[in-house]
Amino acid sequence: MSGSSTYRDRIYIIKDIILMLVQYGELNQTALVSFCGLNLKKHKPILDELESNNLIISTERSLGKRIITIYKPTSNGIEFCRTILEPYEKVFPRKKGTSEKNENSV
Repeated sequence: MSGSSTYRDRIYIIKDIILMLVQYGELNQTALVSFCGLNLKKHKPILDELESNNLIISTERSLGKRIITIYKPTSNGIEFCRTILEPYEKVFPRKKGTSEKNENSV
């Protein structure tokens, strides 16, 4: 085994981000990254790219002395997920764990 974390293709990370935002309506940056199992330093460029492509939007809110970033899905993001990402995952399902592969191949 190569550690506790598993590799996830970029397309599945994008789908997970959009679906999490659709499920909750909006999430602060910390919650979004945590719920999706991401690392902010490593995956922030993906969030920025989704925003620049109008698939998600971010706003900043003051919380006392802190500024928090809130993300929401856009209608374009929801449609992209429905018409592109969901069919993609049907054709190319996520890889299962090695123990599941061994059980299914018997």
